Amino acid sequence: MQLKDVQQIVDRWISQFAEGYWHPLAMLARLTEEVGELAREVNHHYGQKPKKTGEPPGDIAMELGDILFILACYANSLNIDLEEAFRRVMDKYYQRDSDRWTRINDDNNH
Repeated sequence: MQLKDVQQIVDRWISQFAEGYWHPLAMLARLTEEVGELAREVNHHYGQKPKKTGEPPGDIAMELGDILFILACYANSLNIDLEEAFRRVMDKYYQRDSDRWTRINDDNNH
């Protein structure tokens, strides 16, 4: 599935409701909330904070999925093509960070 497919699926889902997309500030709050939920699950799973007794196990993959859904909502509401945005971001990283870290196949690793 490509990002444009994700955006179309999300748009079809949201378009069936009269309320439509939320205001950008409300979506930012929702995105922040979802990232917080991801952080909580990662902390429980990999960190030093165990879950409370009787607390159900979380699902890191579902939290990432929630974040992807909100990102698609955000992009759709602002008419942003996530594939194009991602291409531009990767071009930035390729140029800015190409020599920042040691490559796995670098002869200096041997």
